Amino acid sequence: MIADRVVGSCDHWAATMERMTDVPDSPAHSADPARANDYDSFAEAYSAETENNLVNAYYARPAMLALAGDVAGRRILDAGCGSGPLSAALRDGGAVVTGVDASAGMLALARRRLGDDADLHVVDLRDPLPFADGAFDDVVASLVLHYLEDWGPTLAELRRVLRPGGRLIASVDHPFVAYTIQDPRPDYFATTSYAFDWTFNGQSVPMRFWRKPLHAMTDAFTAAGFRIAVISEPQPEPTARELFPDGFHDLSTKTCFLFFVVEVPPSAAGPDD
Repeated sequence: MIADRVVGSCDHWAATMERMTDVPDSPAHSADPARANDYDSFAEAYSAETENNLVNAYYARPAMLALAGDVAGRRILDAGCGSGPLSAALRDGGAVVTGVDASAGMLALARRRLGDDADLHVVDLRDPLPFADGAFDDVVASLVLHYLEDWGPTLAELRRVLRPGGRLIASVDHPFVAYTIQDPRPDYFATTSYAFDWTFNGQSVPMRFWRKPLHAMTDAFTAAGFRIAVISEPQPEPTARELFPDGFHDLSTKTCFLFFVVEVPPSAAGPDD
């Protein structure tokens, strides 16, 4: 799972989504798992494209950092750290950061950015995490969860590695986006997959995400034992107005991502206890 992963302005995002196709929940129509979301095949191009663009550098990352607040001295797991831009910003704020990602290619770029002593691990977020209970004060999961059909096992693991009172700060595709820009519109209340292509320097790469209604997202958090503290629809950084005048207008007037802060109750036992 790669964090910080949407490319370009909302115009680019809408154009990308208009080219997507619903993927029915049948094996005959499922995206090839060996090809879809293969970040190792385009890690360098993706990292270069998203380093300083509008959506990632002036919207998604700043919003995550604003929700995190003062992180000095906090132990933070960057779940789906990608090439490490959010990890670097958190570390610059004084956090002790551990990063995990399913893509070895993206982690190689993260290590180049963060240094050989960076605490990085190849981990698929659908699998158990190699950390002790309560190992972290916060988990950040930037644009990651919409890669998962079932959030339950992943959220349970993220909750396990958080201390009592710890926070999960997450961003996902806004549940209205994929619903509103398709014709015909899909069933909003169903959890369905959708496939589309991203293009980097002429290279087309197949992607596959999962669409969930808002209530399914909030239900998944509470079922895992989290308490919802914040649901946010932030604006891009004001400094982006002059740098990206056309894209800024789109991004500041249309839905794009949805941000959550959910907390582990201060003295709670596990959700099944």
